Amino acid sequence: MEGPDHVTTIKVSTNASQYFVDSYYAALNKHHNTITSFYVPPAAMPGGSLPSISFNGTQLPNAGALQTMFEQQIPQAHYEVQCYDCHVVNPNYVVEGTHAWPAKTGKNMTILVAVSGYVKYGNPKEAQPRAFSESFLLVPNPAAAGGKQRARNLKEWLIQTQTFRVVV
Repeated sequence: MEGPDHVTTIKVSTNASQYFVDSYYAALNKHHNTITSFYVPPAAMPGGSLPSISFNGTQLPNAGALQTMFEQQIPQAHYEVQCYDCHVVNPNYVVEGTHAWPAKTGKNMTILVAVSGYVKYGNPKEAQPRAFSESFLLVPNPAAAGGKQRARNLKEWLIQTQTFRVVV
C-alpha cells in the first residue's frame, strides 16, 4: 500500500494543525461544553487508557474531567496563541479494526502539535497574561473515515495525548 507523498503529508498536517488550534482554543475561550469532543473516546482505544491529559502537572483521568474543570473552576479563560508548529510522528497510523482513510490522502498520520502563547484566567480586562506551552498528539478519527456512512460534523483529528503547562 502506497502512502502519501511528501507534499501531501506537509499540506495535510499543516491544515489539520491550523484547524485544530483555531477550533480548540475557541472552545477553551467560549465553548467549554464542547471540550470533550476534541478527544479520543476511551472506548476507542485498546485498554481504554487514553486520552492521556496532563494539565499543569496534574494527570486528569479523562476529557470529561478537563471539561468539568473548565466549567466549574475556570469559568473565564482567554487563550491567545502566539505560535504553533507541527510534525508528523507516524505517517501510517491505523487502529486495528477501525475505518481508515485511503492511504494516499495522508489522513492516517499522527501529528505532534506544539503551541505557545498567553492565557488570562478570570476577567480578560483585569487578569494578568501568563505564558503557556502545550503539546498535543493528534490521531485520525476513525469515525470520520467511515466512508458513505460517515456522520457529518465529526472532527477528522482527535487528541490522544496532551500536556499543558503555565510557564510564567
